[in-house]
Amino acid sequence: MSHPDPPPVPPGVLARWGRFAGARLRPIEVGLINLTLELHTAAGERVVLQRLHPVLPPEVNLDIAAVTGHLAHRGLVTPRLLPTDDGALWVEEEGVWRALSFVPGRTHAYVAGPPMAREAGRLVGRFHSALADLDYRYRSTRHQVHDTPVHLLRLAQALEAQQGHRLYAQVARRAERLLREAETLVDLKELPLRHAHGDLKISNLMFDEEGRGLALLDLDTLTRMHWPLEMGDALRSWCNPRREDQNPAQLDLTLLQAALDGYRETARGLIAEAEWQALIPGLARICLELSARFLADALNERYFGWDAAHYPARGEHNLVRGAAMWELYRDVMDKRGRAQALLEGR
Repeated sequence: MSHPDPPPVPPGVLARWGRFAGARLRPIEVGLINLTLELHTAAGERVVLQRLHPVLPPEVNLDIAAVTGHLAHRGLVTPRLLPTDDGALWVEEEGVWRALSFVPGRTHAYVAGPPMAREAGRLVGRFHSALADLDYRYRSTRHQVHDTPVHLLRLAQALEAQQGHRLYAQVARRAERLLREAETLVDLKELPLRHAHGDLKISNLMFDEEGRGLALLDLDTLTRMHWPLEMGDALRSWCNPRREDQNPAQLDLTLLQAALDGYRETARGLIAEAEWQALIPGLARICLELSARFLADALNERYFGWDAAHYPARGEHNLVRGAAMWELYRDVMDKRGRAQALLEGR
């Protein structure tokens, strides 16, 4: 969601940080949810200023403060919340605003090759390892984020309620196969819940100038999650050479091998055998779940962001997304034996 001109920031917001007086603002044209601005202070400091999307409660900042404080204590690079002059983590004026330290580096829309996949795995392995001993109860619980039965139910409800939709026939054809396939998904409920970033797509990872993994961004999704779903969501992004709205989507086993090797380097001994064995089923589950979510959104015309330059409406873009994630699911299932064999070699 781009913002070509800096939107007005309520004067009472910047006034809460005295050193921001007279700062210059520049939109950061990435992300689909929060309004994000880069702020340059008179003293030369670079800061990220964000207005949270209304879907996010202000309490996500308490989670970010707890997790990033722990990461910094462990020596990891991470953006940190910058409290106001009176110690507040956020400001409520025409929305919820916060300031974060600026971490210089590069982000990418897709994984360019095995070296980047390996570095992505290393970075996330360090993140998970650093949080393994964190004793913290998240204030902002992400209900139903990867509750696959809930998303399947929403797809079924959309099919029932939107039968007159212009895209109904195309969605229903795919949804019928998807809902049948969902009956074969593996149950992960017996596995432990671990600290998780919650949205490890490659654009949420930052790399330095030499291509080394540097830091994780977009921390509003922090939670506890089953590890095969956390990493399954990562791998569906890292190991598919195309965007989530491009076909033919596929699982690149070379990228998968590199990502797994990198993760094992920095998180050795952290993950139990049962969790490793559930990784490929977790990856398949995420692909199917995302397809269900996008297909339901195609009928309900819902999503935070969509490409208005290439699609006439949200529905058409979501239909392409849903079809791509279905194709990725099918490719994962076709290659699951070879993918599982990569795990056995760890």
